[in-house]
Amino acid sequence: MPPDAARMGDGMNYPLEVGGIDDYPVKVGSMLLTLVEPNKGFERAYNRWYERDHFYAGCMVGPWLFAGSRWVATRGLKDRRWPEESIIARPLDAGSYVAIYWVEQGHHKDHFEDWAVPQVIDLYAHGRGFPERTHVHTSMFNHLASAYRDDDPVPIDLALDRCYDGLVILWWDAAEGTAAELHETLADAHLPGLLAGSDIEIASSWAPSVPDEGPRDVPMDLGSPAGSVNRLVQLLFVNGDTEAALDRVRAYTDGVEADGTATMLLAAPFFRTVVGTDTYVDQL
Repeated sequence: MPPDAARMGDGMNYPLEVGGIDDYPVKVGSMLLTLVEPNKGFERAYNRWYERDHFYAGCMVGPWLFAGSRWVATRGLKDRRWPEESIIARPLDAGSYVAIYWVEQGHHKDHFEDWAVPQVIDLYAHGRGFPERTHVHTSMFNHLASAYRDDDPVPIDLALDRCYDGLVILWWDAAEGTAAELHETLADAHLPGLLAGSDIEIASSWAPSVPDEGPRDVPMDLGSPAGSVNRLVQLLFVNGDTEAALDRVRAYTDGVEADGTATMLLAAPFFRTVVGTDTYVDQL
Protein backbone atom coordinates (compact mmCIF):
# COMPACT_ATOMS: atom_id res chain seq x y z
CA MET A 1 0.00 0.00 0.00
CA PRO A 2 1.43 3.45 -0.88
CA PRO A 3 2.36 5.65 2.11
CA ASP A 4 -0.49 8.09 1.41
CA ALA A 5 -3.10 5.37 1.21
CA ALA A 6 -3.43 4.86 4.96
CA ARG A 7 -3.42 6.84 8.17
CA MET A 8 -1.06 5.60 10.85
CA GLY A 9 -0.63 6.30 14.53
CA ASP A 10 -2.63 3.85 16.61
CA GLY A 11 -1.36 0.60 15.18
CA MET A 12 -4.21 0.38 12.67
CA ASN A 13 -4.47 1.28 9.00
CA TYR A 14 -7.49 3.24 7.81
CA PRO A 15 -7.88 3.43 4.01
CA LEU A 16 -8.42 6.98 2.85
CA GLU A 17 -11.02 5.98 0.29
CA VAL A 18 -13.24 3.37 1.86
CA GLY A 19 -16.52 4.27 0.27
CA GLY A 20 -18.75 5.77 2.90
CA ILE A 21 -19.39 8.06 5.82
CA ASP A 22 -19.48 5.24 8.37
CA ASP A 23 -15.91 4.09 7.78
CA TYR A 24 -14.03 6.72 9.79
CA PRO A 25 -13.21 6.10 13.45
CA VAL A 26 -14.07 9.49 15.01
CA LYS A 27 -17.77 9.43 15.90
CA VAL A 28 -19.97 11.65 18.00
CA GLY A 29 -21.45 9.69 20.85
CA SER A 30 -23.15 12.29 23.01
CA MET A 31 -24.12 15.94 23.01
CA LEU A 32 -24.47 18.77 25.46
CA LEU A 33 -27.31 21.10 24.48
CA THR A 34 -27.72 24.26 26.53
CA LEU A 35 -30.59 26.67 25.80
CA VAL A 36 -30.16 29.90 27.74
CA GLU A 37 -31.84 33.30 28.14
CA PRO A 38 -29.72 36.28 29.23
CA ASN A 39 -31.43 38.66 31.63
CA LYS A 40 -32.79 41.82 30.08
CA GLY A 41 -30.10 44.46 29.76
CA PHE A 42 -27.29 41.87 29.95
CA GLU A 43 -27.58 40.46 26.42
CA ARG A 44 -24.30 41.89 25.13
CA ALA A 45 -22.39 41.04 28.29
CA TYR A 46 -23.71 37.47 28.21
CA ASN A 47 -22.84 36.99 24.56
CA ARG A 48 -19.28 38.14 25.15
CA TRP A 49 -18.79 36.17 28.37
CA TYR A 50 -20.05 32.97 26.82
CA GLU A 51 -18.21 33.33 23.53
CA ARG A 52 -14.91 34.62 24.88
CA ASP A 53 -14.65 32.63 28.11
CA HIS A 54 -17.20 29.93 28.91
CA PHE A 55 -17.43 28.36 25.45
CA TYR A 56 -13.77 27.45 25.82
CA ALA A 57 -13.10 27.24 29.56
CA GLY A 58 -16.33 25.41 30.36
CA CYS A 59 -16.44 23.07 27.36
CA MET A 60 -14.00 23.16 24.46
CA VAL A 61 -10.78 22.65 26.46
CA GLY A 62 -12.22 19.53 28.07
CA PRO A 63 -11.07 16.03 27.14
CA TRP A 64 -12.93 14.15 24.40
CA LEU A 65 -15.12 17.12 23.43
CA PHE A 66 -14.17 17.74 19.80
CA ALA A 67 -16.64 20.29 18.37
CA GLY A 68 -18.95 23.08 19.49
CA SER A 69 -21.12 25.81 17.99
CA ARG A 70 -23.44 28.59 19.11
CA TRP A 71 -26.79 29.59 17.66
CA VAL A 72 -29.16 32.51 18.25
CA ALA A 73 -32.92 33.04 17.96
CA THR A 74 -33.89 36.57 16.94
CA ARG A 75 -37.30 37.93 17.87
CA GLY A 76 -38.53 37.03 14.40
CA LEU A 77 -37.41 33.41 14.79
CA LYS A 78 -38.83 33.12 18.31
CA ASP A 79 -42.17 34.35 17.00
CA ARG A 80 -42.21 31.36 14.64
CA ARG A 81 -41.81 28.70 17.32
CA TRP A 82 -44.55 26.15 17.82
CA PRO A 83 -46.77 24.86 19.43
CA GLU A 84 -48.26 27.79 21.35
CA GLU A 85 -47.22 26.35 24.72
CA SER A 86 -44.25 24.14 25.53
CA ILE A 87 -42.92 22.18 28.50
CA ILE A 88 -39.41 22.75 27.14
CA ALA A 89 -39.40 26.57 27.06
CA ARG A 90 -41.54 28.56 29.47
CA PRO A 91 -42.53 31.05 28.21
CA LEU A 92 -42.37 29.91 24.60
CA ASP A 93 -39.86 32.59 23.57
CA ALA A 94 -37.40 31.78 26.36
CA GLY A 95 -33.97 30.72 25.19
CA SER A 96 -32.33 33.22 22.85
CA TYR A 97 -29.05 31.31 22.63
CA VAL A 98 -28.28 27.63 22.27
CA ALA A 99 -24.84 26.06 22.37
CA ILE A 100 -24.21 22.51 21.19
CA TYR A 101 -21.16 20.31 21.74
CA TRP A 102 -20.07 16.88 20.47
CA VAL A 103 -18.30 14.37 22.72
CA GLU A 104 -16.56 11.40 21.13
CA GLN A 105 -18.30 8.06 21.27
CA GLY A 106 -17.33 5.96 24.27
CA HIS A 107 -16.14 8.92 26.34
CA HIS A 108 -19.31 10.39 27.82
CA LYS A 109 -18.26 9.75 31.42
CA ASP A 110 -14.68 10.82 30.77
CA HIS A 111 -15.83 14.25 29.71
CA PHE A 112 -19.03 15.03 31.58
CA GLU A 113 -18.62 13.30 34.92
CA ASP A 114 -14.86 13.26 35.35
CA TRP A 115 -14.05 16.70 33.90
CA ALA A 116 -17.03 18.97 33.13
CA VAL A 117 -18.81 18.99 36.48
CA PRO A 118 -15.66 19.71 38.55
CA GLN A 119 -14.57 22.28 35.97
CA VAL A 120 -17.81 24.27 36.11
CA ILE A 121 -17.83 24.21 39.90
CA ASP A 122 -14.25 25.52 39.91
CA LEU A 123 -15.03 28.27 37.39
CA TYR A 124 -17.96 29.49 39.47
CA ALA A 125 -15.88 29.36 42.65
CA HIS A 126 -13.38 31.68 41.00
CA GLY A 127 -15.94 34.23 39.82
CA ARG A 128 -16.13 33.04 36.21
CA GLY A 129 -19.85 32.32 36.15
CA PHE A 130 -22.53 34.64 34.80
CA PRO A 131 -25.51 34.99 37.16
CA GLU A 132 -27.52 37.27 34.86
CA ARG A 133 -28.94 34.43 32.78
CA THR A 134 -31.49 31.62 33.02
CA HIS A 135 -30.97 28.07 31.82
CA VAL A 136 -34.12 27.18 29.92
CA HIS A 137 -33.11 23.64 28.96
CA THR A 138 -29.62 22.25 29.51
CA SER A 139 -29.20 18.50 29.13
CA MET A 140 -27.06 15.74 27.67
CA PHE A 141 -28.18 13.44 24.87
CA ASN A 142 -26.88 10.32 23.12
CA HIS A 143 -26.72 10.15 19.34
CA LEU A 144 -29.12 7.59 17.92
CA ALA A 145 -28.79 8.03 14.15
CA SER A 146 -28.82 10.64 11.40
CA ALA A 147 -30.68 10.92 8.11
CA TYR A 148 -29.17 12.77 5.17
CA ARG A 149 -30.50 14.56 2.11
CA ASP A 150 -27.53 13.73 -0.10
CA ASP A 151 -25.93 10.46 -1.17
CA ASP A 152 -22.46 11.73 -0.17
CA PRO A 153 -23.29 14.02 2.75
CA VAL A 154 -21.43 15.94 5.40
CA PRO A 155 -21.47 13.41 8.27
CA ILE A 156 -23.05 14.45 11.54
CA ASP A 157 -19.61 14.30 13.17
CA LEU A 158 -18.53 17.33 11.08
CA ALA A 159 -21.82 19.24 11.24
CA LEU A 160 -20.82 21.74 13.92
CA ASP A 161 -17.72 22.72 11.93
CA ARG A 162 -19.55 22.95 8.60
CA CYS A 163 -20.89 26.43 9.48
CA TYR A 164 -24.48 25.77 8.47
CA ASP A 165 -26.68 28.84 8.12
CA GLY A 166 -29.37 27.65 10.47
CA LEU A 167 -30.53 25.01 12.87
CA VAL A 168 -34.06 23.88 13.75
CA ILE A 169 -34.38 21.89 16.97
CA LEU A 170 -37.39 19.64 17.50
CA TRP A 171 -38.37 18.07 20.81
CA TRP A 172 -40.76 15.08 20.61
CA ASP A 173 -42.42 12.62 22.95
CA ALA A 174 -43.26 9.32 21.27
CA ALA A 175 -46.82 8.13 21.71
CA GLU A 176 -45.52 4.60 22.23
CA GLY A 177 -42.11 3.00 22.61
CA THR A 178 -38.68 4.54 22.93
CA ALA A 179 -36.91 7.44 21.28
CA ALA A 180 -34.92 5.00 19.13
CA GLU A 181 -38.11 3.39 17.90
CA LEU A 182 -39.57 6.81 17.13
CA HIS A 183 -36.50 7.71 15.08
CA GLU A 184 -36.88 4.53 13.03
CA THR A 185 -40.53 5.35 12.32
CA LEU A 186 -39.72 8.92 11.33
CA ALA A 187 -36.78 7.84 9.16
CA ASP A 188 -38.99 5.42 7.25
CA ALA A 189 -42.20 7.40 6.92
CA HIS A 190 -41.50 11.12 7.29
CA LEU A 191 -37.87 12.20 7.00
CA PRO A 192 -37.42 11.38 3.29
CA GLY A 193 -40.17 13.85 2.42
CA LEU A 194 -38.74 16.49 4.72
CA LEU A 195 -35.22 16.28 3.30
CA ALA A 196 -35.76 15.71 -0.42
CA GLY A 197 -35.25 18.88 -2.43
CA SER A 198 -34.90 21.05 0.68
CA ASP A 199 -32.17 23.20 2.23
CA ILE A 200 -32.09 20.78 5.18
CA GLU A 201 -29.04 18.55 4.74
CA ILE A 202 -29.03 16.59 8.01
CA ALA A 203 -31.70 15.41 10.42
CA SER A 204 -30.02 13.88 13.46
CA SER A 205 -31.80 12.14 16.32
CA TRP A 206 -30.85 12.11 20.00
CA ALA A 207 -32.17 10.59 23.25
CA PRO A 208 -31.56 11.72 26.85
CA SER A 209 -28.28 10.32 28.18
CA VAL A 210 -29.91 9.80 31.58
CA PRO A 211 -33.71 9.63 31.19
CA ASP A 212 -35.70 11.14 34.06
CA GLU A 213 -32.51 12.43 35.66
CA GLY A 214 -32.95 14.32 38.90
CA PRO A 215 -31.04 17.38 40.12
CA ARG A 216 -27.37 17.51 39.08
CA ASP A 217 -24.42 18.60 41.21
CA VAL A 218 -23.81 21.92 39.45
CA PRO A 219 -24.05 25.50 40.75
CA MET A 220 -27.14 26.53 38.78
CA ASP A 221 -30.70 25.52 37.88
CA LEU A 222 -30.55 23.77 34.49
CA GLY A 223 -34.17 24.35 33.49
CA SER A 224 -36.62 21.81 32.06
CA PRO A 225 -35.53 18.16 32.30
CA ALA A 226 -34.13 16.07 29.46
CA GLY A 227 -37.18 13.81 29.40
CA SER A 228 -37.99 10.14 29.65
CA VAL A 229 -37.15 7.15 27.44
CA ASN A 230 -39.69 8.32 24.84
CA ARG A 231 -38.12 11.78 24.43
CA LEU A 232 -36.50 12.41 21.03
CA VAL A 233 -34.58 15.54 20.08
CA GLN A 234 -33.92 16.19 16.40
CA LEU A 235 -31.38 18.66 15.02
CA LEU A 236 -32.09 19.86 11.48
CA PHE A 237 -29.08 21.55 9.85
CA VAL A 238 -30.02 24.10 7.19
CA ASN A 239 -27.72 25.17 4.37
CA GLY A 240 -29.67 28.08 2.94
CA ASP A 241 -32.67 30.16 4.01
CA THR A 242 -33.58 29.10 7.55
CA GLU A 243 -36.87 31.00 7.66
CA ALA A 244 -37.97 29.69 4.28
CA ALA A 245 -37.39 26.12 5.48
CA LEU A 246 -39.83 26.48 8.36
CA ASP A 247 -42.99 25.88 6.32
CA ARG A 248 -41.59 22.52 5.25
CA VAL A 249 -40.60 21.68 8.84
CA ARG A 250 -44.08 22.63 10.05
CA ALA A 251 -45.66 20.34 7.47
CA TYR A 252 -43.36 17.55 8.69
CA THR A 253 -44.27 17.99 12.37
CA ASP A 254 -47.98 18.36 11.57
CA GLY A 255 -47.84 15.12 9.59
CA VAL A 256 -46.18 13.23 12.43
CA GLU A 257 -48.76 14.45 14.93
CA ALA A 258 -51.63 13.76 12.55
CA ASP A 259 -50.82 10.05 12.38
CA GLY A 260 -50.52 9.84 16.17
CA THR A 261 -46.82 8.89 16.15
CA ALA A 262 -45.59 11.55 18.56
CA THR A 263 -46.38 14.83 20.27
CA MET A 264 -44.52 17.98 19.21
CA LEU A 265 -43.17 19.66 22.36
CA LEU A 266 -41.18 22.48 20.76
CA ALA A 267 -39.91 23.49 17.34
CA ALA A 268 -37.31 26.24 17.61
CA PRO A 269 -35.26 27.74 14.73
CA PHE A 270 -31.89 29.47 15.15
CA PHE A 271 -29.29 31.31 13.10
CA ARG A 272 -25.61 30.57 13.57
CA THR A 273 -23.92 33.28 15.64
CA VAL A 274 -21.30 35.48 13.97
CA VAL A 275 -18.26 34.69 16.06
CA GLY A 276 -16.36 37.67 17.44
CA THR A 277 -19.27 40.09 16.98
CA ASP A 278 -22.44 41.17 18.77
CA THR A 279 -24.55 40.51 15.67
CA TYR A 280 -28.21 39.77 16.61
CA VAL A 281 -27.80 40.97 20.25
CA ASP A 282 -30.13 43.91 19.51
CA GLN A 283 -32.69 41.65 17.84
CA LEU A 284 -33.59 39.29 20.68
